[in-house]
Amino acid sequence: MTIVYALVSVGKTVLAEYTATSGNFPTVTRVLLAKIPNQDGKMSYVYDNYMFHYVVEDGVCHLCMSDEMNKHRIPYAFLEDMKGRFVAQYGRQEPLQAIAFAYNEDFSKAIQERMDFYNSDEADRTIDSIGAVKSQIDDVKGIMVQNIEKVLERGEKIELLVDKTDRLNQQAFRFESSSRSLRRAMYWRKMRCYAALGIAGVVLVIVATATMCGGLDFRHCRRHH
Repeated sequence: MTIVYALVSVGKTVLAEYTATSGNFPTVTRVLLAKIPNQDGKMSYVYDNYMFHYVVEDGVCHLCMSDEMNKHRIPYAFLEDMKGRFVAQYGRQEPLQAIAFAYNEDFSKAIQERMDFYNSDEADRTIDSIGAVKSQIDDVKGIMVQNIEKVLERGEKIELLVDKTDRLNQQAFRFESSSRSLRRAMYWRKMRCYAALGIAGVVLVIVATATMCGGLDFRHCRRHH
């Protein structure tokens, strides 16, 4: 499970957002935000191979995008955590009057920190043991999942692009490192073979000479001199 993008907004006005990758999903979310009802509620939308989950409470929308289908437990736990921290820091009334990205400088760091945690194995192991969060996500089983195209008007279909360059670069780096290690191992293996052949050749020359000269003391050869 990977949460790749998250934001906090009031209506279409984004107050803070964070992503660890790149793509056009901020554009997709702006279209989606225009369709999300202002009343309190939760919903999940399918879009290509991604899921958008949101929680609206007191006019503030907390939304995230994940790359795993049909798994809502961690995304909604993340949203509830993010919502609690946002309310604790900014209250419930102040954000309703805030301008776009008013909290981005500070709260994007909080989003990043919580996103890193909820993308970790530790979160998957411990999330259900956190009573306060568990009570909030018990209702996730009843969340209705809709295809996002059902809420978009004709002509609003936007191709969702998520940049996998970072992952591809990491794979290329690992492949290059492995190739270098393999070439180095093959080189030293070849050198060892050459060394072994050289030593064997020297030994054969010594043995042949010793045989011709009457032994390892080369006595017959010395007499000729």
